[in-house]
Amino acid sequence: MNTFSLTIGIDIDATLTEPYYWLPFTNEYFGLNQKPEDMTCYDLAVNLGISEEEYLEFYLEHGEKIHRHSPIRKEAPSILQDMYPTHQLYYITARHPNMEKVTKDWLSRHAIPQNGLFLLGSHDKVGKAQELRCDLFIEDRYENARAIAESGVDVLLMDCTYNRNQEMLPNMKRIENWYQVQDVISTMEKNRLTLKNL
Repeated sequence: MNTFSLTIGIDIDATLTEPYYWLPFTNEYFGLNQKPEDMTCYDLAVNLGISEEEYLEFYLEHGEKIHRHSPIRKEAPSILQDMYPTHQLYYITARHPNMEKVTKDWLSRHAIPQNGLFLLGSHDKVGKAQELRCDLFIEDRYENARAIAESGVDVLLMDCTYNRNQEMLPNMKRIENWYQVQDVISTMEKNRLTLKNL
C-alpha cells in the first residue's frame, strides 16, 4: 500500500514557538505589564496601545534578539521529527527576509526537520500554500487561516487568546498543541481523508 504523504505548511511564530514569548520584551521596552490574557487582537500595536510606527521602531531594534531567544512549543520537535520521513514540511512565515539567518539558526538549534523555509515579509500565505500544493496548513492568525482554508487547503488553527470566538469553516479545526496536530494527521493517514471529512 502506498504511503499517505501530506504536504504541510507550518507557520512559525505562535505556532511553532510559544505564543506570547515577546511579551517580556515589549513590557520592558514600553513600560507595560501586559499578560497573555490581554492579547485579544493579533495586531500587537493595537494590543499594546501604541502606534504602528512605535512598534516598527521596537521591532527593528529588537526583532532579531527576540526571534533568537523565542521558546519552542516543547512537544513540537519530536513530533515533527516523527512526521518528517513521511510528510513534506514547509515553514512559511510572515517574518521579513532579513530575519532569514536567525530563523534558520533557530530551526537548526531545535533540530526541526524541513523541506523548505519561506520568509514572505507579508501575512498573505495563500499564494505560497498553493504554489507548494499544501494539503494542510498549521497557523495561529485567524485571518491567514481563513484565507488559506477558503483557497481549499485544510487548516489547523493553533489556539491563542487572539483567535478565539471566530467562525470555523468545515476544513478548519482548532487545536491546542502539537499532540493534537499529531492526532489529526494520524487520523488523516489512517483513513486517507481530508480534514472536513474526518
